[in-house]
Amino acid sequence: MRPTPALLSHTETALAELLRFARPADQTLSIYFRRNRALGQRDRAWIAETVFAVLRRKRSLEAAAQSAAPRDLVFAALAVRVKSAAGRSLPDAVQADLPDWLWERLAAEYGAAEATRISQGLLNPAPLDLRVNLAKLSREEALARLDLEASATPFSPAGIRLKGKPQINRHPLFVDGAVEVQDEGSQLLAYLLAPRRGEMVADFCAGAGGKTLALSMLMRGAGRVYAMDVSVRRLAELAPRAARAGVSNVHPIVLSGEGDVRAKRLAGKLDRVLVDAPCSGFGTLRRNPDLKWRHDAGAVAERAAKQSRILGAAAKLVKPGGRLVYATCSILAEENENVAERFAESNRDFTIVPVAEILRQQKIPLEAGARLHLWPHRHGTDGFFAAAFERSEQIIR
Repeated sequence: MRPTPALLSHTETALAELLRFARPADQTLSIYFRRNRALGQRDRAWIAETVFAVLRRKRSLEAAAQSAAPRDLVFAALAVRVKSAAGRSLPDAVQADLPDWLWERLAAEYGAAEATRISQGLLNPAPLDLRVNLAKLSREEALARLDLEASATPFSPAGIRLKGKPQINRHPLFVDGAVEVQDEGSQLLAYLLAPRRGEMVADFCAGAGGKTLALSMLMRGAGRVYAMDVSVRRLAELAPRAARAGVSNVHPIVLSGEGDVRAKRLAGKLDRVLVDAPCSGFGTLRRNPDLKWRHDAGAVAERAAKQSRILGAAAKLVKPGGRLVYATCSILAEENENVAERFAESNRDFTIVPVAEILRQQKIPLEAGARLHLWPHRHGTDGFFAAAFERSEQIIR
């Protein structure tokens, strides 16, 4: 598609708004498109693809263009030889298209060579993954009925990976609740919690409920799933999704905070609790490249402290012998291992359950150790971390 001057102008204007980082990039772009309804679907797709390409490679494009002006960045992104123009003489952080502090953190934690592989994996656009509602049909049936170029994901037993970005929300399988859009890595968190029929479980940071629905699917609708979140707006998105999926055992609870009274009433009563904690989101940079420019080291430290508080509050809900899973879509130890280790040290009634053992029990062919680390460059998923714990039968006070 050869862009017209008008389309380039729209792209430049939209990018200028995104670079203010006043709100998440997808929200900013959605607002821009609502203000410019005359733009057709192909034009909107081209603008979105171009501005997100700039957000992913902002530093190297600035170096290539020797400018930070939106117009120059758009043309640099369209240039065929941008990468070679940047050259290998640029600083490592620029080549990685990361802020200096984030590159330095990754290099310190993983070494420069692996940090380079991580950063390159995060620069590639993410695929479109689906989770099949196995309570309605098998993955094989879904693949046969999709009528799209697709394949089974390598790890999640419910996952399908589509080629390209088709309008899946209009497909009959989506409308009927037989499939949901969900990254394969996110799907695996439900399998780590491994809820059984008839149990009482909680998705403590449920958001819009993607993992809540996956938990309900594994329970085949038997038992009770509490979807907890502090955001009324995000939880409101769960009801229509649950209705579409035919789920009736989900119970939303809007929390006032980490010490919510309604949550306290469930203390020590739940079989399993999932804490997919709010985090920097750096594991999702393929989808949300603006995050690396919107968050700084100070924000990560604040989130890590909050994650510890959330995990501590959620742990109180777990009954003796129950399972607790802590997860983030971060790639930084400060939000991952450090939080899990602090929790284990201060909660002696919880013991670590090796993730590798759970995956083996779930017959998921994924190499792991005591904890789960997923990477775009290794697994083709978003970046995820997870640690599993089991509460002792005798609670230590």
